[in-house]
Amino acid sequence: MAMQRHEINYQELKTDAELSADDQELLGKAKQALLKSYSPYSRFQVGAAARLSNGMIISGFNIENAAYPVCLCAEQTTIAAVRTQFPDTGIQAMAISVKSAHHLVDQPATPCGQCRQLLSEQERNNPTTIRLILQGETGPIWIFRSVNDLLPFSFTGEWL
Repeated sequence: MAMQRHEINYQELKTDAELSADDQELLGKAKQALLKSYSPYSRFQVGAAARLSNGMIISGFNIENAAYPVCLCAEQTTIAAVRTQFPDTGIQAMAISVKSAHHLVDQPATPCGQCRQLLSEQERNNPTTIRLILQGETGPIWIFRSVNDLLPFSFTGEWL
């Protein structure tokens, strides 16, 4: 039996000053969005912002519910807003930032499994890959060239 190997490549920047002006703006919009988060239970705020191929930036944030399975992630609200307002427009990049009331988040937080699957399908239907820009409250920034770098073996509609 042959062992297979999969490697994940991403770029790590020390500060947002190393980002392009467009990426700084996008990450800034994600950080603004997390301030609107409704997260009274976990007190873990997440904001996301997507830059569309038409230049527009659409943002979203997490919305918690006492019944946790009903919670919506920031990535989900952002994608829903994009698809509702601009159904035929591609997504170039998405920035995601997090903040906790319990401790300083000084490392990027990656999307949960459900959001990785959601983003993977969006990318599959997108004209280009979707770059992901991740940062905690402070600290380094991780940049992934594609959603598939985070979910290389995603479930697809081809199996249905």
